[in-house]
Amino acid sequence: MSLSSKIKVYLGRTPDFREEVIINDDGDGKAYIHKWNATDKPKPTDAQLNALSSQAETLEKNAIAVANRQKEYGSIASQIEFITEKGLEAWKTNVQSIKTKYPKESE
Repeated sequence: MSLSSKIKVYLGRTPDFREEVIINDDGDGKAYIHKWNATDKPKPTDAQLNALSSQAETLEKNAIAVANRQKEYGSIASQIEFITEKGLEAWKTNVQSIKTKYPKESE
């Protein structure tokens, strides 16, 4: 799990990683919080973030599932064309089959 995912879980939202939370890596592969400017919660400890590892892993896996779904759905224009040619029910069935193919984990 990435540090950014743990921070997203900790805050319950995605912070601005250019202004609110700045993460650095000094080239050793160990990311750390360089600056904490988020005002809604205090800077977390490493222990607090490590306790969120499984939730962060779920967040990352679900982001991959959503990205895969979006690729298969295609553009909005292609979805409208699908609906126009095959009907709304066929489109709903197609969407459900894509969601089944790329399931999200419970959060």
